[in-house]
Amino acid sequence: MELSRRADYGVRLILELAMLPAGTVLSTQEIAARQGLPTLFLAKIVAQLALAGLVRTQRGTGGGVILARPAEEINLRQVVEALDGPLALNYCLARPNECYRQPFCPVREVLAQAQADLVCRLEETDFASLAQRELELRAHLQVVTADPRI
Repeated sequence: MELSRRADYGVRLILELAMLPAGTVLSTQEIAARQGLPTLFLAKIVAQLALAGLVRTQRGTGGGVILARPAEEINLRQVVEALDGPLALNYCLARPNECYRQPFCPVREVLAQAQADLVCRLEETDFASLAQRELELRAHLQVVTADPRI
Protein backbone atom coordinates (compact mmCIF):
# COMPACT_ATOMS: atom_id res chain seq x y z
CA MET A 1 0.00 0.00 0.00
CA GLU A 2 1.24 3.46 -0.85
CA LEU A 3 -0.30 6.74 0.22
CA SER A 4 -1.22 9.03 -2.61
CA ARG A 5 0.67 12.24 -3.15
CA ARG A 6 -2.55 14.01 -2.12
CA ALA A 7 -2.54 12.24 1.28
CA ASP A 8 1.20 12.83 1.74
CA TYR A 9 0.79 16.55 1.07
CA GLY A 10 -2.27 16.68 3.34
CA VAL A 11 -0.31 15.14 6.19
CA ARG A 12 2.47 17.67 5.65
CA LEU A 13 -0.05 20.52 5.61
CA ILE A 14 -1.68 19.44 8.89
CA LEU A 15 1.74 18.90 10.49
CA GLU A 16 2.85 22.37 9.39
CA LEU A 17 -0.21 23.89 11.10
CA ALA A 18 0.25 21.67 14.19
CA MET A 19 3.79 23.02 14.65
CA LEU A 20 2.43 26.54 15.11
CA PRO A 21 0.81 28.08 18.19
CA ALA A 22 -2.89 27.19 18.40
CA GLY A 23 -5.08 29.50 16.36
CA THR A 24 -2.34 30.53 13.92
CA VAL A 25 -3.59 31.13 10.39
CA LEU A 26 -1.33 30.51 7.39
CA SER A 27 -2.09 31.19 3.76
CA THR A 28 -2.06 28.29 1.35
CA GLN A 29 0.79 30.05 -0.45
CA GLU A 30 2.84 30.22 2.76
CA ILE A 31 2.26 26.54 3.53
CA ALA A 32 3.17 25.62 -0.05
CA ALA A 33 6.38 27.66 0.16
CA ARG A 34 7.37 26.20 3.54
CA GLN A 35 6.75 22.64 2.38
CA GLY A 36 7.88 22.98 -1.23
CA LEU A 37 4.46 21.97 -2.55
CA PRO A 38 2.47 23.14 -5.60
CA THR A 39 0.06 25.87 -4.48
CA LEU A 40 -2.87 24.97 -6.73
CA PHE A 41 -2.78 21.30 -5.77
CA LEU A 42 -2.49 22.26 -2.10
CA ALA A 43 -5.57 24.50 -2.43
CA LYS A 44 -7.59 21.48 -3.59
CA ILE A 45 -6.29 19.46 -0.65
CA VAL A 46 -7.26 22.27 1.74
CA ALA A 47 -10.80 22.17 0.33
CA GLN A 48 -11.06 18.42 0.97
CA LEU A 49 -9.66 18.74 4.48
CA ALA A 50 -12.14 21.53 5.19
CA LEU A 51 -15.03 19.33 4.01
CA ALA A 52 -13.79 16.65 6.41
CA GLY A 53 -13.79 19.16 9.28
CA LEU A 54 -10.03 19.00 9.84
CA VAL A 55 -9.19 22.58 8.82
CA ARG A 56 -11.10 25.82 8.45
CA THR A 57 -10.45 28.52 5.92
CA GLN A 58 -10.71 32.24 6.47
CA ARG A 59 -11.06 34.74 3.65
CA GLY A 60 -9.73 38.24 3.34
CA THR A 61 -6.74 40.03 4.75
CA GLY A 62 -5.03 37.82 7.30
CA GLY A 63 -7.01 34.86 6.01
CA GLY A 64 -5.78 31.39 5.27
CA VAL A 65 -5.94 27.94 6.78
CA ILE A 66 -6.27 27.00 10.44
CA LEU A 67 -6.75 23.69 12.24
CA ALA A 68 -10.46 23.12 12.91
CA ARG A 69 -9.69 21.52 16.27
CA PRO A 70 -6.65 20.99 18.50
CA ALA A 71 -3.78 19.01 16.96
CA GLU A 72 -4.11 16.30 19.61
CA GLU A 73 -7.65 15.62 18.33
CA ILE A 74 -6.55 15.04 14.72
CA ASN A 75 -4.91 11.73 13.83
CA LEU A 76 -3.17 10.32 10.79
CA ARG A 77 -6.08 8.05 9.86
CA GLN A 78 -8.49 10.98 9.67
CA VAL A 79 -6.24 12.91 7.31
CA VAL A 80 -5.38 9.94 5.08
CA GLU A 81 -9.00 8.80 4.78
CA ALA A 82 -10.24 12.35 4.16
CA LEU A 83 -7.99 12.46 1.09
CA ASP A 84 -7.69 8.84 -0.07
CA GLY A 85 -10.88 7.25 1.24
CA PRO A 86 -11.08 4.21 3.52
CA LEU A 87 -7.87 2.26 4.02
CA ALA A 88 -7.77 -1.17 2.41
CA LEU A 89 -4.74 -3.33 1.71
CA ASN A 90 -6.39 -5.22 -1.12
CA TYR A 91 -9.57 -5.56 -3.15
CA CYS A 92 -11.28 -8.18 -0.98
CA LEU A 93 -10.86 -6.09 2.17
CA ALA A 94 -12.24 -3.03 0.42
CA ARG A 95 -15.20 -4.97 -1.02
CA PRO A 96 -15.74 -8.05 1.17
CA ASN A 97 -19.11 -8.92 -0.37
CA GLU A 98 -17.56 -9.25 -3.81
CA CYS A 99 -14.93 -11.85 -2.93
CA TYR A 100 -16.21 -15.41 -3.18
CA ARG A 101 -13.04 -16.72 -1.48
CA GLN A 102 -13.60 -14.76 1.73
CA PRO A 103 -14.98 -17.65 3.85
CA PHE A 104 -11.97 -19.91 3.22
CA CYS A 105 -9.08 -17.59 2.29
CA PRO A 106 -6.09 -17.73 4.67
CA VAL A 107 -4.43 -14.76 2.94
CA ARG A 108 -7.43 -12.57 3.74
CA GLU A 109 -7.00 -13.33 7.45
CA VAL A 110 -3.37 -12.17 7.39
CA LEU A 111 -4.14 -9.05 5.36
CA ALA A 112 -7.14 -8.21 7.54
CA GLN A 113 -4.95 -8.33 10.65
CA ALA A 114 -2.23 -6.25 8.98
CA GLN A 115 -4.84 -3.69 7.95
CA ALA A 116 -6.30 -3.59 11.47
CA ASP A 117 -2.80 -3.02 12.89
CA LEU A 118 -2.15 -0.21 10.41
CA VAL A 119 -5.47 1.48 11.13
CA CYS A 120 -4.83 1.25 14.88
CA ARG A 121 -1.36 2.80 14.51
CA LEU A 122 -2.66 5.65 12.37
CA GLU A 123 -5.52 6.31 14.81
CA GLU A 124 -3.23 6.48 17.82
CA THR A 125 -0.83 8.91 16.12
CA ASP A 126 -2.06 12.45 16.64
CA PHE A 127 -0.59 15.60 15.15
CA ALA A 128 0.42 17.16 18.47
CA SER A 129 2.68 14.14 19.04
CA LEU A 130 4.01 14.34 15.49
CA ALA A 131 4.74 18.06 15.87
CA GLN A 132 6.59 17.43 19.14
CA ARG A 133 8.58 14.63 17.54
CA GLU A 134 9.56 16.83 14.60
CA LEU A 135 10.87 19.47 17.01
CA GLU A 136 12.90 16.79 18.81
CA LEU A 137 14.33 15.46 15.54
CA ARG A 138 15.23 18.96 14.35
CA ALA A 139 16.96 19.74 17.65
CA HIS A 140 18.90 16.49 17.36
CA LEU A 141 20.12 17.21 13.86
CA GLN A 142 21.62 20.61 14.61
CA VAL A 143 22.31 21.02 10.93
CA VAL A 144 22.66 24.43 9.37
CA THR A 145 21.04 24.50 5.97
CA ALA A 146 19.96 27.05 3.45
CA ASP A 147 16.86 25.01 2.63
CA PRO A 148 13.94 26.57 4.56
CA ARG A 149 11.95 23.33 4.29
CA ILE A 150 14.34 21.51 6.63
